[in-house]
Amino acid sequence: MRIVPSIRSLLLAVVVLAMSAAAFAQIGISVSIGPPALPVYEQPLCPGDGYLWTPGYWAYGDDDYYWVPGTWVMAPEVGFLWTPGWWGWGGAGFLFHEGYWGPHIGFYGGINYGYGYFGHGYEGGRWDNGRFFYNRSVNNVNVTNIHNVYNTTVINNTNINRVSYNGGEGGINDRPRPEEEAAANERHIPPVASQTQHEAAARANPVQRASVNHGQPAVAATPRPGAFNDRAAVPAKEAGAPRPENNVPRPPGSAGHASELPAHQPARPPSTGNAKTDQKYQQQQQKLADKQNQEHQKLQQKQDQEHQRLAQQNANDARKQQVEQKHQQQTQQMEQRHTQQQQHLQQRQAPPQERGKH
Repeated sequence: MRIVPSIRSLLLAVVVLAMSAAAFAQIGISVSIGPPALPVYEQPLCPGDGYLWTPGYWAYGDDDYYWVPGTWVMAPEVGFLWTPGWWGWGGAGFLFHEGYWGPHIGFYGGINYGYGYFGHGYEGGRWDNGRFFYNRSVNNVNVTNIHNVYNTTVINNTNINRVSYNGGEGGINDRPRPEEEAAANERHIPPVASQTQHEAAARANPVQRASVNHGQPAVAATPRPGAFNDRAAVPAKEAGAPRPENNVPRPPGSAGHASELPAHQPARPPSTGNAKTDQKYQQQQQKLADKQNQEHQKLQQKQDQEHQRLAQQNANDARKQQVEQKHQQQTQQMEQRHTQQQQHLQQRQAPPQERGKH
């Protein structure tokens, strides 16, 4: 008779563990408008050995985005690293994927948070024999107090931008790598108590809200969680970019101007197992992306010049509407052509057994 309660307890434990695993995978909130750009700020000095940098991010609550400052946090376990949270377009709204601690860095939307988090992986430090070693090329560390440091120059080949979300119009066009997908299935620890308290303090502070600070928060980073009033806390030097009135993603092909289109990123070709062929395919993808981005810039310059002429001529509304319709048609035709070019290249690079399916 005592077996039944034991089984029930076991089942309950399994359910709780499953819920815990999902709890820090994705926050159950959908927002129609994407977060502002990431502000520009300096990293405070690392407070001591064992602290890891957790970059700042935009959270959402009370009908507004608010900035959660970047801060140094003591790692909950030796060997664990921090995978930052990120916003991603889910088809009907933006969803927030909560950050977590784990033995390897997972996917964080391809967002360039800086200070070692350049879109994939982490270049700010590494664990070695139970101690965390800091890369001084990307971290603000006082070597008088912390001796476990090294210098490795990090070359970030991607274009520097402050985009704070993945997918949707204007978002980062990036997908998880195989090693990041594997990291997502490892044992994780959700944000520790000091981190959740840090976020709660940011939410309760009116000046952290985007509607108040216009993308340039008064407290952009702190030396420790919750240290908003600390002398070492730093304000944002500038906003990442002007916040658009409405950055709700539109259906593909509905952009009105070339300036509204995100830059093309080279697609990842299929792996053939031949290093020389893989390199060739990657170069082809890069060449196509560069060519398409040049066409973007050329069309944008042409459309901007026409806008300037309209302003100089003091054109009437009918003429302006005619030009806007022409610009939208030009932009959509270009994007349709680019889509076809990418499809043709993917077909040529597909394995022989896959080509016959097209």
